[in-house]
Amino acid sequence: MYRLEEIKRAAQGMWSLIAGLNITGKYFLQPNVTIHYPRQEVDNLATFRGHIELIPEDGDPLTPRCISCGTCAKACPSGCITVTKQKAPAPTPEEVEQGIKPKAPKDPETFRLDFTLCSLCGQCVMSCPADAIKFSQNINIAGYSRQDFYFDLVARLRSRLPKHINKAE
Repeated sequence: MYRLEEIKRAAQGMWSLIAGLNITGKYFLQPNVTIHYPRQEVDNLATFRGHIELIPEDGDPLTPRCISCGTCAKACPSGCITVTKQKAPAPTPEEVEQGIKPKAPKDPETFRLDFTLCSLCGQCVMSCPADAIKFSQNINIAGYSRQDFYFDLVARLRSRLPKHINKAE
């Protein structure tokens, strides 16, 4: 009785080994999909998902298309996005007399991403009503500390522009 159980267990192990070798053999004969960086460069980054980035307005490359609605932050299951709206400017004396309240700009004051928490699920990109977020194609992101992966995406958008266009400096 004791030997019969050992034989069954050995047969199950052998069957598991054969099934595993079958799968390994099938993929062993297929072409290699691994790229040996830096000897080879990535050709097609269409499906690559890096951290998210803000998309600028069509007419103004310094202003993000974002309308500060916070839908991306609400949709994020990791809670890695923080959007801060700009405050309305102080009313001028004429506006106070007329009872007019100045409106706050729609673009965000800050748009922060904690990439250490991001799971790259894409919920923020899909939920954005203004199509203001996209995945970056930065394949060379690296850092020495956690702080290297905390991004202010508004500042990042403005820093990517050439120096002669950048009004922030």
